[in-house]
Amino acid sequence: MARRKISFCSFNLFNLNEPGLPIYKDTDGWDRQIYDLKIAWTAAMLRIMKADVFGFQELWHADSLAAALRAAGLDGDYTAVVPPGHAGQKIVCAAAVRSEILTGMPVWIEAFPEDFILRSGGDDRQTGDIEVLIDSFSRPVLRLTVRPHDDAPEIVVFVCHFKSKAPTQIFRERWYDKTVHGRHAEAIGGALSTIRRTAEATALRMILTAEMKGTGTPVVVIGDCNDGQHSNTQNILTGQPRFLTTLSVGGGDTDLYSAQTLQQYRSERDVYYTHIHNDSRESLDHILVSQEFYDNSRRRIWAFDGLEIANDHLNADDHKLSGTGDHGVVRATFVHRPAAGAVG
Repeated sequence: MARRKISFCSFNLFNLNEPGLPIYKDTDGWDRQIYDLKIAWTAAMLRIMKADVFGFQELWHADSLAAALRAAGLDGDYTAVVPPGHAGQKIVCAAAVRSEILTGMPVWIEAFPEDFILRSGGDDRQTGDIEVLIDSFSRPVLRLTVRPHDDAPEIVVFVCHFKSKAPTQIFRERWYDKTVHGRHAEAIGGALSTIRRTAEATALRMILTAEMKGTGTPVVVIGDCNDGQHSNTQNILTGQPRFLTTLSVGGGDTDLYSAQTLQQYRSERDVYYTHIHNDSRESLDHILVSQEFYDNSRRRIWAFDGLEIANDHLNADDHKLSGTGDHGVVRATFVHRPAAGAVG
């Protein structure tokens, strides 16, 4: 097999579940009419994007994804990658992969690496102690592998979904005192969500470093990271690589390059956004690639061919009634074009 192109898509399914099953505190879930609208809209997005690898967030039920793939007419060519027995119990990351390129067995990573630790006494006497006890992902990270070209190495794909920016609700905590903490609940909850999201980014960064360092393994991270391109969590995740000028070559062994930035290099204007909250347009959904996908890398195997975003549906005010998602759908495409001397 020698596919000339490979494309990856990040697609938040906005709590896709079978009708009548509970979603968080909503014990009734989607009614049949809304569910049918969600399946129809999801199928339309699948047909429009038609990526080789779809990375999904917020999937509650395997049957719902199967229904969307059937409605899109893709079930014969794609394999749904979903945890065994996934039937509405919880929210997970999932995938749909063109069957001919899927290799190996998928793995859902729940626990942080054994050597993960976030504890410090501070850099100087003015800095107090800090310790973070989180040891698992709130949404398990999916790891899968694909091989679109016989003369190129297998590609490792991670699909992630980090803690949202929504403030963590603290009123159920044993220490919570409404008279003391009530007026600060939003600030405290926001800080807790940020700490959790930062810990998750750090844990995945450690997993990525172990996967990439000194191996030459092409890696793609697809995710609703719930943070912007230049946020601290994204900087932790990517390693903040230096994007080189046109005639320069290099590349970082464990760095990840944002497809958003790669597209911006080719655009006269940045209009990238995947989420709207309080009229603020943000880029929360990302496709990050290792140096094997970076044009200016000496180890380039796949060259960037463009990025597309379907986000017109974000103008709808009520996604629960329209059946639309509340995130933009992002696709990045790469063409097989190895640099001189690169493997593949």
